[in-house]
Amino acid sequence: MAPLTRQRRKAVAAAAEPSIDPADRLTALPDDARRRILGFLPAQDAVRTCVLARHWRHLWKSACGLRIGKAGDHAMCGKKLMKFVGSLLQARGDSPLETCELLVHDYDDEDEPDMNRWIRRVVMCDVRVLRLAFARTLHWFELESLPLISRHLTTLVLYVLELNDSFVDFCSCLALEHLTIDHCLLSSFNRISSQSLKSLSIIGFSSFGSTFRTRIHSPNLILLRMENIKGRAPILERMPSLVEAVVQINSINDTCECEDGEYFGNCSFEECDGCYGVADDTDNCVLLQSLSQAKKLVLLANTGMIIFRRDLKWCPIFSNLKTLELNEYWCNSGDLSALACILQHSPVLEKLTLQLFCKGPKSKVHIKGSPDPAKRSTAIYEHLKIVEVKCEVLDEEIQNVLEFLSKLNICKL
Repeated sequence: MAPLTRQRRKAVAAAAEPSIDPADRLTALPDDARRRILGFLPAQDAVRTCVLARHWRHLWKSACGLRIGKAGDHAMCGKKLMKFVGSLLQARGDSPLETCELLVHDYDDEDEPDMNRWIRRVVMCDVRVLRLAFARTLHWFELESLPLISRHLTTLVLYVLELNDSFVDFCSCLALEHLTIDHCLLSSFNRISSQSLKSLSIIGFSSFGSTFRTRIHSPNLILLRMENIKGRAPILERMPSLVEAVVQINSINDTCECEDGEYFGNCSFEECDGCYGVADDTDNCVLLQSLSQAKKLVLLANTGMIIFRRDLKWCPIFSNLKTLELNEYWCNSGDLSALACILQHSPVLEKLTLQLFCKGPKSKVHIKGSPDPAKRSTAIYEHLKIVEVKCEVLDEEIQNVLEFLSKLNICKL
């Protein structure tokens, strides 16, 4: 028998390949659609699709998403995971990525250089959304001291990482708009910088330095969320585009150690780390100046904090502020001067919420009132429409707040 020509071999192979089942609508989809579907699967499952049919054999290599690891997955971890990811990235080559999630919860110190190379590799694939979570007990994953350079990255989520000056200088990430820093160590750098950033969240007890204040330079920021941080509260540089901010300060490094706790960062006890723990830190407005352009603010702190009260010495005008939520810090132990100050500096305020001595957003007592139009006090402005007081019990401290509000002719309380 004469040997088969190339054309005849292709014809025989095509005849041997089973035709697509009309009921198999997934295989009938265009390749681009199937690549997008594969991008939502865990990487291991995406690779397994190569055995479905010839049409699926290599599609996983160009899936638009790459998802490594998931919470509670102990079947793929340690050396087995390291080998799998290394082979996977090599097989993918430079195929573009829209989304990449790298979640690793079991690794050794010697694995960290490889994991840093993974990050660089996926960034080179023009990834747009990147989530990094390298969790290990009593250990911070240390990122390479190299700048992150990307024209495509828009969203970056960082979890349980030790960040450095080079990595958090995002000046070379021209499209980056959303940054979340969760449970990260932030004590080894002086500045976070980004011209393009629109949304910034620093949450989950992320830890700043204790002897200096980190600066945050993000002049185009629209949304800021900063909750449950450790170390010194960072200095917020000018944010003229800010619309909404939630700032919760509970750090012991910004607590006055004096018994009365009424000082503004310069108490008479020179050993007080809260007041004197940072050199040349007495003549700067740390937070409020940069928050002054926001339309909506939530400002929360433990009663011993000095940072907001100290900032009130330079209290700016909150010229755009429409909605304000405060906690008991602003009216602690009968001292309502902080509350009065911020109200007097909020000329267009429409809604004020006081969440007093509540452990969470829910409360047992909810009192709602509004200024009496006929007897409006000159201490508040004409735009204020709603005042809410949420608390657990109507004790003496709450009564003091209500009495203060009644002097401003807040009625229906």
